[in-house]
This record gives sequence, C-alpha cells and structure tokens, in this order.
Amino acid sequence: MKKVLTKQLIPGMILTNDVYTYDKRIKLMDGGTVLTQKDIARLAFYSIIDVLVEDDPAETPEYERPADAGLTYSERLKQSQDFKDFKKDFEECANKFEHSIKDILEHNKELDLDEMMTPIYALLGNGRTASNIFDMLHNLRVYDDATYTHCINVALITNILAQWLRWSSSEIELATQAGLFHDVGKLLIPGSIITKHGQLTDDEYSLVKTHPQKGYDAMKDLNVSSHVRNAALMHHERCDGTGYPMNLRGPQIDKFAKAVAIADVYDAMTSARYYRGPLCPFIAISMFEDEGFQKYDPEMIMAFLHNIVNTYLLNTVRLNTGEVGEIIFINSSHLSRPTIKVENDYIDLSKCPGVYIQEII
Repeated sequence: MKKVLTKQLIPGMILTNDVYTYDKRIKLMDGGTVLTQKDIARLAFYSIIDVLVEDDPAETPEYERPADAGLTYSERLKQSQDFKDFKKDFEECANKFEHSIKDILEHNKELDLDEMMTPIYALLGNGRTASNIFDMLHNLRVYDDATYTHCINVALITNILAQWLRWSSSEIELATQAGLFHDVGKLLIPGSIITKHGQLTDDEYSLVKTHPQKGYDAMKDLNVSSHVRNAALMHHERCDGTGYPMNLRGPQIDKFAKAVAIADVYDAMTSARYYRGPLCPFIAISMFEDEGFQKYDPEMIMAFLHNIVNTYLLNTVRLNTGEVGEIIFINSSHLSRPTIKVENDYIDLSKCPGVYIQEII
C-alpha cells in the first residue's frame, strides 16, 4: 500500500483502510472501496489530505482512467476576445499577487491593499456577469491549482457569492479580500511539500494542517480587517464542528470565513490536476447537496447552489451514458440533476438513478 494525496487520486484506485473525518467521529468510506470521481470529490469536500491505497491499480484494466476523463470547454469561448483579455489579465494578476505577497511575507514590505485588490476588481468588471466569470474560470483551470491562482479564483467566487447573498458593498469588498488572502498560510509551508507528488510523511501531513494558523499569524500586523484574518484561520472550520484547526461550530465561525469556505471547496473540487481535467461542477454541486447543509451556513450554501446551477443553463453536457444534450431545466429539489434535452428526447436526471452529468462540453 502507499499514501497518496487526495488531489492526486485517480478513479479506480482502491482504499486500503477505512477513512474517517479529521476528528475521527465519522467514517467516510470503507477499506476496499474502488474510488470513483464522486468519492474523490467527497474526500476533498471533507478536507482529507491523503489516503492509503493499494499499490498498482493501473495494472488492472477495469481500473484504468478513461481517456476522455475531465471537462472539454467551448472552443468558441476560448477564441473570443473577451476570454483572451480575461486570460491575459488573470495571468498578470496572478503574477502581481505572487510578487506582492512574497515581498510582504519575506521582506516585510508594507501592504498596499488598494494596489493588491485593483487587478481583482478589473477581472470582475467590463460588464461580466456571474455566468461569464464562471465560464472564464473553468476554461482557465490549466494552472493545476497553484496557490496564487487558487487565491484569485476564491476571491472572485467569494465576491459573487456575497453579491448573491445581497451583502452591502463594504461587505462584498471584505469578502473579496478574505477570499484573496485565505490561503496565505500555505505560502509559508515549503513548496516541496505543497506540490509533492509522492506520499506525505506524518510530519509533512501535520505541517500542512498548520497553514490556517500560519496565515492568521502572518497577517496579525498587516493593515487588513479582522474578518480577513479570521478567514485565513477559519476557512477549514465547518458548522458541524468537524473542521480544523479548532473544531469550531457555526456560531463561532466568522461569517466571511463561512463564505470563503464554500468558494474554497468548490474551486478545489473543480480545479485541474496534472493527471486530469477539472471535476465536473455538477459533481461538486451533488456533494454540497448531499452533505453541505450540515457543514456550511445554510443560507450561504442555499444561495450558492441555487445561483450557480443557473449559470449552467443551456450548456451542452455529456452524460455518463455517452449521450450529449443541453441543460434546459433546473430541478429545484435536486439541483445537481437537471433535465437534459437529447435530440428529441428529454431526460429528467432526478428520475434516472445512475445517470449523471459527466462533463460540460
């Protein structure tokens, strides 16, 4: 057996041991489970950093990853001038953020918050809707979840969530800042550990879990709101007390940290990895539906799910059956299982157990 990072798991790998939540209170999966994409998403959802798997699943044909795994995005969007402009601005924003935050953390440079946030708001401007932003982000997920690009993604998603929640303009601004700085602590963990492709040692595993506290400590003397610092500290806390580092419960968690937590998990589950494309957003939505209402603020998760599914209306999708169709109706009782028009037929996924959206194309 070997230890594998959750972000490096591949469908078909077999769990060697039972997997429990961080606090050991809930068993998530049994040893011997043959992992599916949804299982991997569930592990990410519970912030499981790594698991033990059998050594050579790839030698068995039935466990091989399908050649077409991952999402295929519209070439038409990629060829549009707006996408090209967004991509250019996004890359410049990531580069500026990387250099600025390194100067602050490594050289004690003073934080110029306006300078840091201006490129973020530029990405949100130019008349782009929430649907446009999510389309752009899903087409940019070739960066393999680098911490800098992940922080920008979470800033954009948290901004949109705050708008959906109808927060005030000042709260939306704080939410965006909280998203941008939430993972600062990871920058204080050796890069060789964060990007390690092999198994983590117990010491490395423990070190990774210190990043919320490290981020909070790093921002103690910076000119940022206490809510922004709390988001760094609390974005892995969960309303049912199963999070870390302090096992806080709902009322104890800063509301900006609660919003960031949703954006953080959604981005982590739908981000590209070196061995596959992004997980289908509907897998992430399904995970939130199944277990999110206990772990996340109910009002926030409800607003997020109801709004984000609507950004995918009229998108073309491929089902796990191989059929290709268009999302024409969102089922409010089963948000991850809309109605799909396939040629002259209509497939209500809420009434078709075992059939699901495999990818958006």
